Amino acid sequence: MKRRQFALGTGMALGGGLGSLVALPACAQGEPVEGKEFTRLNPPVAVSVPAGKVEVVEFFGYWCPHCAAFEPSLDGWARKLPADVVFRRIPVAFGAPHEPYQKLYFALEAMGQLDAMHRKVFNAIHVDRMRLDKDAELQKLAQANGVDFTKLKDTMNSFSVATKCNQAKKAASEYKIDGVPTMGVQGRFMTSVGQAGSHEGALRVMDGLIQKARKG
Repeated sequence: MKRRQFALGTGMALGGGLGSLVALPACAQGEPVEGKEFTRLNPPVAVSVPAGKVEVVEFFGYWCPHCAAFEPSLDGWARKLPADVVFRRIPVAFGAPHEPYQKLYFALEAMGQLDAMHRKVFNAIHVDRMRLDKDAELQKLAQANGVDFTKLKDTMNSFSVATKCNQAKKAASEYKIDGVPTMGVQGRFMTSVGQAGSHEGALRVMDGLIQKARKG
């Protein structure tokens, strides 16, 4: 979802439904094509991994139906990555309506609840049509899953989460993110489902970009 698409109306971003997404044609096999299936970052962005490791970042939004649709494929791919690849997610906020969802991600992470709740948050928004920027809806989801709602809200409003949100904003600016889901590899390459042509294509392109990053 592009920044401009969100600006056309919140209803497009929230409650769009997973069923409304249409799969795009699969990409051709082979080495990723620069300018078509991926973009080279100039200048490169600094990475936060040790030498010998490759960083892969997904920029996403819980509010984005395309991110929700991509998540099962991406999660399965990420769980099988080799030891030299470090994968992390960065929630993006294109405006004030997105900020509660960004805070929610970092709060769940701080509370050690992210693995258990990440997919459930997507489902709550895009399947159950819940508005998790509303306290009553968020409390309902938290209580249904054994999450302390008071602690969750306190964490969302904490200084540490505010710092994480500022860092996420900086990273999105450095990568020049204008749509999600978008993936960055080693601060040097970017791709997306739209650019690669399909979920499967995006994963194939990322595999190819990881190989390129290893070669230096």
